Amino acid sequence: MFRKIDHIGIAVPNLAEALRVYRDTLGFTVDHQQRVEDQQVTTAFIPVGGTHLELLEPTSPDSPIGKFLAKRGAGLHHVAIAVDDIEAAIRDYTSRGIRMIDPKPRLGAHGKKIAFVHPKSTGGILLELCETPEK
Repeated sequence: MFRKIDHIGIAVPNLAEALRVYRDTLGFTVDHQQRVEDQQVTTAFIPVGGTHLELLEPTSPDSPIGKFLAKRGAGLHHVAIAVDDIEAAIRDYTSRGIRMIDPKPRLGAHGKKIAFVHPKSTGGILLELCETPEK
């Protein structure tokens, strides 16, 4: 069911400033940037080995990332796990009493189906399940 860590989400208040640090100072490359209207974020994906760092800038202070930044500040937001079948993973977790933020998948960056597991079910870590669309 689980394939790999797909990405690690990092909340940032200003994407341009964060890119200056990650790209210009630390020497990482950015392979994809995207605005995801549904989630009210602009993202930048930085490849690291077989995974990515995802920098997330809110497009609204009322967005989930905007609220996260106001409450906790910049930093680790979530860990995303690639799954083969997101609907099956949600059903399995729900049947075991695991609390889901998203009872149904929604569309995320790169056209992936995503669903978040509530941090109260994971010891405080926001876990994202993601399924890559077939090509």
